[in-house]
This record gives sequence, structure tokens and C-alpha cells, in this order.
Amino acid sequence: MKLSSRLIRRAGATAAAVAAAVLIPTVALAAPGRAAVPAAAPRCTHAQVRSWIGLPGDGTAGTVFYELEISNVSARTCTLLGFPGVSATGVNGAQLGSPAVRNSSHPVRLITLGRGATAHVNLGIADVSAFPAAACHPVTATGLRVFAPGDFRSETVPFTFRACQKSGPKFLSVTATLAGTGIPLFSS
Repeated sequence: MKLSSRLIRRAGATAAAVAAAVLIPTVALAAPGRAAVPAAAPRCTHAQVRSWIGLPGDGTAGTVFYELEISNVSARTCTLLGFPGVSATGVNGAQLGSPAVRNSSHPVRLITLGRGATAHVNLGIADVSAFPAAACHPVTATGLRVFAPGDFRSETVPFTFRACQKSGPKFLSVTATLAGTGIPLFSS
């Protein structure tokens, strides 16, 4: 039986297609590449988060440390990166003294907050009686103004403590945002 040239061409084309189907995935698997990285969720905004203080505080050598919690109260996942802005406020809502300084004891990491999730920062409040009264002018603060990392809108967390009315003395400090809920007297 003699094969026609048309049949030979069809058999050759089929063989070439089968070979390509086998070789293309093999070559693709062998080729160097990068793993797909999922896109980060957008940063958390003032409208998505609420801040609150974890009590009690943990005192040491003239400073009391609190867990300042930041919870995602929205239905969407968002991210926090870096340090929140924190300052003391008085009865009239005006800022008291200098804003919190950054405590770099923890590295800056991107924190992803799903719906209902909480992150925290360590908030240090120094005993203002350690500062000269004339430089500090001690008063009672009635709240903390908190800006989520990277946001320009704030919220006030009701909280009473002694603060400096004058700018200059650094009586507040915050760490970078940390994953998970801070546990008073346990988290670092």
C-alpha cells in the first residue's frame, strides 16, 4: 500500500503539533522566572480603622507602656506600613506638647488587616515630672490624637494621663506597627 503525499503531510503536521505540545510546557517549566506576588491591599484610611488603648499599662523606669490597638472596622482588607502619628490632646482638643517620637526597636513591616483584624504599636508615656516644670508645664491630657500610618486624618482616643503642655520635652513614643492584637503586660 502506497501512502499519498497528502497523508504524509498530515501525519507530519500532526507529529509536529504533538511534539510542540510536549516541548512548550517543558521549556516553560525550565525557564527561570519569579513567583507571582499577590498585589498588596490599599493602605488603611481613617474611615477604615479605629484606635483604642489596651489596659493596663506596663511601667518601667519612668515610662508606662500601653498597647495602642488599630482595628480594621471596614469590610475591605487594607494595609498599614510604618509608624502612626500620635500626640496628646487637652480638654479643648488642642495638641499638648510635642508629638510622639519614633521608637525603632521593631522593624517596619507591611501589615495586612483583614475585616475585623487588629494591629498594634507600643505607646510609651514618660513620667513628665522628670522634666523641669518650666520646660514642660505639666497638665492633664484627656486624649490621644492618632493618625494611622500614612493617613492625614486623625481620631481622638479618650485617655487621661499627665502630659507636657509646652513643646520640647519628648514624653510620648511609638513603635512601628506590629501584627496582631497587643496583649497588655505581655506584648513587646
